[in-house]
Amino acid sequence: MKKTNLLLLFFLVSTISFAQWKPQGDKIKTEWAEKLTPENAWKEYPRPIMKREEWQDLNGLWDYSITKAGSAKPAGFDGKILVPFAVESSLSGVMKEVGKNNELWYETSFTVPAGWNGKKVLLHFGAVDWRADVWINDVKIGSHEGGFDPFSFDISPFLKAGQQKLTVKVWDPSSDGPQPRGKQVIKPEGIWYTPVTGIWQTVWMEPVGDKSIASLKTTPDIDESTIKFKAQLDNATYGDVLEVTVLDGGKEVATASAEASQELQITVPGTKLWSPETPFLYDTKVKLISNGKVVDEVEGYFAMRKISMKRDEKGIMRMQLNNKDYFHFGPLDQGWWPDGLYTAPSDEALKYDIVKTKEMGFNMIRKHVKVEPARWYTHCDQLGILVWQDMPSGDRTKEWQPRKFWDGNELVRSSRSEQIYRTEWKAIMDYLYSYPSIVVWVPFNEAWGQFKTVEITEWTKAYDPSRLVNSASGGNHLDTGDILDLHSYPDPNLFLYDANRVTVLGEYGGIGLPLKKHLWRPDQNWGYVKFNSSKEVTDEYVAYAKKLQDLVAAGFSAAVYTQTTDVEGEVNGLMTYDRKVDKVEISRIKKANEDVINALNK
Repeated sequence: MKKTNLLLLFFLVSTISFAQWKPQGDKIKTEWAEKLTPENAWKEYPRPIMKREEWQDLNGLWDYSITKAGSAKPAGFDGKILVPFAVESSLSGVMKEVGKNNELWYETSFTVPAGWNGKKVLLHFGAVDWRADVWINDVKIGSHEGGFDPFSFDISPFLKAGQQKLTVKVWDPSSDGPQPRGKQVIKPEGIWYTPVTGIWQTVWMEPVGDKSIASLKTTPDIDESTIKFKAQLDNATYGDVLEVTVLDGGKEVATASAEASQELQITVPGTKLWSPETPFLYDTKVKLISNGKVVDEVEGYFAMRKISMKRDEKGIMRMQLNNKDYFHFGPLDQGWWPDGLYTAPSDEALKYDIVKTKEMGFNMIRKHVKVEPARWYTHCDQLGILVWQDMPSGDRTKEWQPRKFWDGNELVRSSRSEQIYRTEWKAIMDYLYSYPSIVVWVPFNEAWGQFKTVEITEWTKAYDPSRLVNSASGGNHLDTGDILDLHSYPDPNLFLYDANRVTVLGEYGGIGLPLKKHLWRPDQNWGYVKFNSSKEVTDEYVAYAKKLQDLVAAGFSAAVYTQTTDVEGEVNGLMTYDRKVDKVEISRIKKANEDVINALNK
């Protein structure tokens, strides 16, 4: 085909796509949204920590329809939706509400590459909020509940010759249900944001053999210079072997094998440690071998790092990184986007916030009541940033409850609500376990849905003893976990202290600056305090930082500033919601942050 004909074909395809899809609404947009098309929406490999060579992306324009809950699959569809953007978002091309009384239907078609014949085909969903039912060629193959963890199905038995049909039905009660949902509410206002319903992360496929590696857990021990690998395997039998090769810049530094069901421990000679200052990652090749033949192989990485706590020479409990006192300082990061809501417009955008956080001199991010796609955590691992990972809150978190719902100072959840929480928290921890940037688990925030705190905290600690547990950031303070976490707005204050646990300032700041042409709402914007210029905001930030320096010596071992960006009606971000304007003087902020971090070692 001639070049001119190819260009004409591309033009026609692009024209048809844009006729079927365009961003909706009149809200502000990021610069990455302006580059988005149905053809380039999230084409990066979704799981870099465990990568296979062959895979197929299913993102793009799908059919959608919104129907009454309980209705049969619609005979026709309402239009096109751009996956993986939630239906309420501008970038979905739909921007419609769904709610607990309705269900959202998706449908698309795909073909399986000929080279995958004879292999299992796994269908992966990065995340779907909240309950998803899935059909292949009109055969229901499974369901999943949980808005923040990935899930998969083996679709091989349901495939046919030629084109395949994929149908998904989603129900999400948002703030009318007991499930974890973070900041989503039916009626957004103040610190509460637009609902997110349906597929909001990449949908993709990959082929595997009859025997395969389902997941890998890596646990470093820098004191012994070892790394442990534990594989979850699909259909492996006794006698199969797991072989792990560790590489440094392409050079093999260690290799070991074990019976596949066993935990494998490898000594790492000349161990290089990971930290925000030196975020070194070892590469890995992991093979599953059966009867002398490699039946599966994945590439990934790990880091040698240790998070712990120890009393300093003044008797204050301090967090340590790699056996040295280390002050954690970073922003409260909501992970919301004006055009994509939960979903960043692109991988470049997803990475941008982390890059800016490092540029401002922070060494940590508190990921606030949201879980990100796998690529976000890989960016944190590669760039070098500590992560405190919140469990998304839920179960009537918007308002304080009548006394009858409380037992002492904790909410009494229904058995269904409690079961959902426990199931989703375990799934999230399993999903994120091997990312070295994550150093703290946060089961509860500010008593939002807080229940059985001691039990939940102790379970979390036992399930992952390699990290610290911050039981309730700014919530009901019970004597459990590793951390006492205070919230103080707007300026930092040390009003409680725990001699036996690490004491941290889990939230402070919230200095507001509304900037015209960069606001989600023209009016009704909110901040803890408001100023009129970047200089005024920076002056106030630096004043808080100087006060925080003194409080580091008095007992604080970490601090979290509110917040990375504006979010919907909140205007207290270090950047505008569209990421087009830095609202502070970066050089001064960086100097102030470095002074706070270094105050611990003065």
